[in-house]
Parts: sequence; C-alpha cells; structure tokens
Amino acid sequence: MKYSKRIESLATSMTLALSTKAKDLIKEGIPVLDLTAGEPDFDTPEYIRLAGIDAINKGLTRYTPANGTIELRTEICKKLLTFNNLDYSPNNVIVSTGAKQSLLNALMAICNPGDEVLIPSPYWVSYPEMTKIASGVPVTVETSYNNDFKVTVSDLDKYLTSKSKVLIITNPSNPTGAVYSKDELMEIANWALKNNIFIISDEIYERLNFVSQHYSIASFNEEIKNITITIGGFSKSYAMTGWRLGYCTANDDLIKLMNKIQSHATSCANSIAQYAGYIALKDEKNEIEDMIVQFKNRSNLVYDLISNSGTLDMIRPQGAFYGFINIKYFIGKKYNGLEINNASDLANILLDDFQVAILPGIAFGNDNYIRISYATDKNTIKTALERLIDLSKKVN
Repeated sequence: MKYSKRIESLATSMTLALSTKAKDLIKEGIPVLDLTAGEPDFDTPEYIRLAGIDAINKGLTRYTPANGTIELRTEICKKLLTFNNLDYSPNNVIVSTGAKQSLLNALMAICNPGDEVLIPSPYWVSYPEMTKIASGVPVTVETSYNNDFKVTVSDLDKYLTSKSKVLIITNPSNPTGAVYSKDELMEIANWALKNNIFIISDEIYERLNFVSQHYSIASFNEEIKNITITIGGFSKSYAMTGWRLGYCTANDDLIKLMNKIQSHATSCANSIAQYAGYIALKDEKNEIEDMIVQFKNRSNLVYDLISNSGTLDMIRPQGAFYGFINIKYFIGKKYNGLEINNASDLANILLDDFQVAILPGIAFGNDNYIRISYATDKNTIKTALERLIDLSKKVN
C-alpha cells in the first residue's frame, strides 16, 4: 500500500514535539525549565471562562454556520474597525478552529500545484509544511540580523520568479519578536501589488506590540486590501489557546473559496468557543492589558540578561513573547567532550545536563539561533537563562 508522498514529506511540528517532551519529563519528576511553548501561562480571563459555561447552560452546543455565528463575526468586524482600521462586513469574515486553520484555508484557496509561497526566514515552523499541504512550493527568503530579521523589498526581489504567488508576513514575528513599521509594511505591500502577489498577513500577536501602534497591511488602501488575507485569533491575546478559535478576512471571492474548504473540513468552529470569543471582544476587561504589560516586562528581562552575558546576543524583542538568541559563541566549542556544531546540539545539552528546554533555530530556518519563549514566570525565565549563560562559560 502506498501513502501520500506529499504528506509523508511533511515535518512534524518541532515546537509541539519538544514542548510535549519537556512536559513529559516534568511529569516524571524532572524539574525542567520549559521555554518552548508559544502559549501564555495566564489562565483564560474569568469573564471569558464564565461565558463558556454560560454557552453550555444556554444550550449553545449545536452546529453554527460554517463561517461562524453572526454575533461573533459582527463583533470581530467592530474590533477590526477600531483596532486595525479595517472596514469589513461579517460576510468577509470566517471563524475557524484556530488561526492555524485560517492559514491553511487561505493557502489552499490560493495555491495551485507548483505555485511558490515566499516565506521570510526565520519563520514560524508551520508555514512551509502548510504550503506543501496546499500543493504549493515553500521558498525561504533570507533576511538580515542587522535589519532585525525583517524582510525588505530587496530581499524579496532576489527570490521573485514567474511562479511566485503568495507572500507570508508575520507581524509581530514568531520567532524573533520583530515588529514592522508602517513604512516598512507599505513598501512590501506596494511590491506585492506591482508583482501581482497575494499577501497572507499573520497578525495573531497584534496586541502584543511593545513599541508602537499596530498596523495592518490591508488597511493602507483598497487595492492592497483586495490582495491581502488577514489572520487573527484569540489564542495569544486572550490566553485561549485550547479553545481553538481564530479568524481571517479577505475579498469576496477568496472568502467563498475558504468557506467551501471549511464546510468540508470541520463544518464550523466550536460553538461554545465562539460564544466565549464573542464575549471576549464585547466585554473585554483589564486583564488583557495587564497581561500585555507583564509580557513587555519579561521581554526586557530576557534582553537585559542576554545582552549583559558577555557571550550571547539577540535583537530586542518588540512584540509577541519570544527571544531569538544568537549562539555563534558556542559553535565549534565542546562541553564534556561533546562538540556543539549547531543549535540542535546545544538544545540537547541544555535539556540533558541543565534541565532547560529551548527550541533550536533549525525549526525556524536558522540553526545558528535558539528560540526561547518568555510566556512563563520571571523566575523560570531568569533561572533558565542563567543556566544558558553558565553553559557558555563552561565550553571550550
């Protein structure tokens, strides 16, 4: 029996795999300091949890329209107008089982076999694999540390071909924490228009921007809006990862195609989660702002520890909750006879000998870096990074 070669070629999600391994070790009584997961350590705010319970008690447990309840889509449109400066009708919104499904829906609606998807590196681990699922060809676009790993028009020009179809932009960025300015986004948008390229704008971390107002690339003008699919969700900003609730907006034609896909894939997002998301937006409380402030404080802690280490360096995280740490100091050195040739070697030593779980940069397209998540308490962050720095003093 032969199976799908396309699916067999997919890599598993390293973030989920290593996060699961760290959690398993913790269950076995090994005190691992886990900096792998892209998941807020805060509980879902109480008013949202109570809304979920209320949905069950009200009997809101049946199928909804494939694109989501009208109440939630209407509330999303209000939020898009006030926060993102985007004017959409509820018919241009699809609510999905997490932003991941929205991304995959978008790629499947756009890509034909052989179409190239431009993915700036470092990238979120799932972009290349989602592209393959959608029969597209992932094309890694190298970016510069000196530009905070933000892609530029000159970077994109190097990889542009007649098969280029889609550009994925993440703002703020996972894994680097970089944030694009309005001018930077405008240049990219005009480049996409000029070259007839769709933009998938992944804005799942939009609320976690520590340095400036958030700008949605689709908000600049109607032409740019027409070629852009904007991805949003509730997992990061509202600490609702397990609720699996995301959404996307796009032009009429793309929305119809994505609605077809979703109607056959999952029918609809979870009805209880949809009601909780509706209340999350409608009755937002101060817990969200408090959470954002704590993430900003943690980002400063990470940057200060690494910058003052004397051995390691990184760009300053400006958003999301990740640090992308340059490990060139370790490359070619040894610890207890083990040579460190890349971030994967370093990750194994840190986990086995220092009980610190991090993600090697190979998962994000660059194995000379490691990604740490500071979506955990300050003591865990501080202790884990002190062990990383301690290791840097012990290699030779």
